[in-house]
Amino acid sequence: MNKLPTHRYRFNCRVLLPLNLNHYSGSMLRGAFGRALRKSVCVTRMNDCKSCLLYRQCTYPKIFETPPLHSEFQQFSQVPNAFVIEPPPMGRRQLQSGENFSFNLVLIGRALDDLPTVIHAWQRALKAGLGPGHAQAELINVVFEPGQPVEQIIYPAASDNRLLPTPSFAPQPLPATDSIDLQLHTPLRIKHHGKVLSGAMRGKDFLMALVRRYYLLQEFHTPNYQAPNFKELTDHAEQIQANHQLSWYQWDRYSHRQKQKMTFGGVIGTLRLQGNLTPFLPLLQQGQWLHVGNKTTFGMGRYSIMSQT
Repeated sequence: MNKLPTHRYRFNCRVLLPLNLNHYSGSMLRGAFGRALRKSVCVTRMNDCKSCLLYRQCTYPKIFETPPLHSEFQQFSQVPNAFVIEPPPMGRRQLQSGENFSFNLVLIGRALDDLPTVIHAWQRALKAGLGPGHAQAELINVVFEPGQPVEQIIYPAASDNRLLPTPSFAPQPLPATDSIDLQLHTPLRIKHHGKVLSGAMRGKDFLMALVRRYYLLQEFHTPNYQAPNFKELTDHAEQIQANHQLSWYQWDRYSHRQKQKMTFGGVIGTLRLQGNLTPFLPLLQQGQWLHVGNKTTFGMGRYSIMSQT
C-alpha cells in the first residue's frame, strides 16, 4: 500500500463578536475557507475557474475544487479534495466576544506543501467573519497533530510570526486483530444504489467506501499512485461481519452557492467489524484522518478506533 501523507492541524481561535454555531458548523467553516482561499490566490478574478487559463496550476482548485485528470478512458463525477474540516462538537451554542473555539483541518498529499497559504486563508476568513452575521474572529495559533503527548505549536513561533517546520509524525501500526470497534463521531453517509445507508450497513459497505476514498485521494493528490487489487479487497470485505448501534442525525444548512436551504443527514454511533481485518488495518488507521463516505470536507464521516480484540 503506497503512502498517502496526511496531517491534522488544530486551529485555535478567539471570537471578536458573538458567533452562533448551528447544529453542525462544518459547512459554515468550509464556505468561509473556500471564499477566503479563492480571494487569497486568484489573480484573474474570473467567475468561472474551469474557463481560466490557470485552472490546473492555481492553488484554489488544487485544494478546494480538484480538477479531474485528463483521461479519455475514465470519467470522474466527483474528485475528492485534499482537505477535511473537523468542526467543533455538534449542537447549537452561542459564543460571546472573547471566547475561544477550535476546529481541526486535515491536509492530504500535495496540499501539505500549501500549509502557509492555507493558514493565511483562514486568517482572512476569520477576519471577514463567520456565519450569517459575519462574526469576526482571530487566529490564536495552529497546533500540529493535536492529541499527541506533547502539543507542538507550529504557528506562530514563540519569538516571531514564523511558521515552524512540520515535525515528523508516524502513528504506530495497528496490531493484528479480528475485531475492531469504531466510534462514529460525525454523521456518516455511505450510499448504496443511490440511498444513504442507515441500519442496514454491512462491513463491506464501510470498508469498500474507505478503500475507494483512500485510493482516489492517492491517485489525485500524490505522485505515486498504485492501484490495488480491488476484486481481492472486495472478496475479503464480503467476509467481514458488522454489528452496530446507529442513530440518524439530520440538520438543515443554507447553501450560498445554490441559494437555498438543504437538508443533510447521516448515521452516528458505534460500529464493530469482525473477521480477517488484516488487509484493511492500515486503511482503518489512516481513515481516522481521512474520514469516509460523502461530504468529508464538511467533516462528516469522522471516526476513531475505540478498541481491538
